[in-house]
Amino acid sequence: MGCDAQFRWPRPGEAGGGAGAGPAGADDPEAAPAGRSGGRGGCRGGDGLGARAVIQTIDDEAALRRGAAALVALEPRFAPAVAIGLPLRPRTNGFAELFSTIVYQQVSMASAQAVWTRCEAAGLTTGAALAAATDEALRAVGLTRPKQRAGRALAAADMDFAALERMPDDEALARLMALHGVGPWTAQVYALFALRRADILPAGDVALQEGARSLFGLGQRPDAAALSRMAKAWAPWRSVAARALWVYRLRETGRETVW
Repeated sequence: MGCDAQFRWPRPGEAGGGAGAGPAGADDPEAAPAGRSGGRGGCRGGDGLGARAVIQTIDDEAALRRGAAALVALEPRFAPAVAIGLPLRPRTNGFAELFSTIVYQQVSMASAQAVWTRCEAAGLTTGAALAAATDEALRAVGLTRPKQRAGRALAAADMDFAALERMPDDEALARLMALHGVGPWTAQVYALFALRRADILPAGDVALQEGARSLFGLGQRPDAAALSRMAKAWAPWRSVAARALWVYRLRETGRETVW
């Protein structure tokens, strides 16, 4: 599938936002498991032993603007992308958002949106509903067998979503990727938007890779490893860089976004 089919932006009528369906092969549901403060962007301590880990989040437009200014100071070539306007798109931390991110894996936005709309209409957005649904019901809304299994596994895991908010980035990502059907892209996109982390960049996303190639005038598209190396210089604002690369690629391809 082409990279232009791999964007995931808000579904109509939603206030949240998101990334794109992950790159082919990145988050195969059949693969083996592998501070907010007062609702504002900022830092808070984690719950680890010893030195307290700082959890930096982006919760409002002011925090996003601060992050964008800091990113351009680190790498001035981001200025044209930032000038387009970056989406905040906070999502709700919980079962429905993580399951919807799984649904959006490896397919076009239009296809995934159609499946997710049917899931919502059928009430298949909670762990209890997924666990109780028949295979026929899941197939009827368009879920493939791998995604059916991933959804059932997520329901059975009884994930403590509130605990994710208290975990440092690496720990939260590891906890997410321990779930069947959740790979790096799904975990990173979820952490970026639902956990609102400030320093997450899904380097395996083809749209981000293409955005970096174009914005920085690279001879070829960087792969995930190369983009991860580039992104080290953008810390601690890699989530802002991800937004900038996404919007730059969208503008370049003439795709419309739903803000």
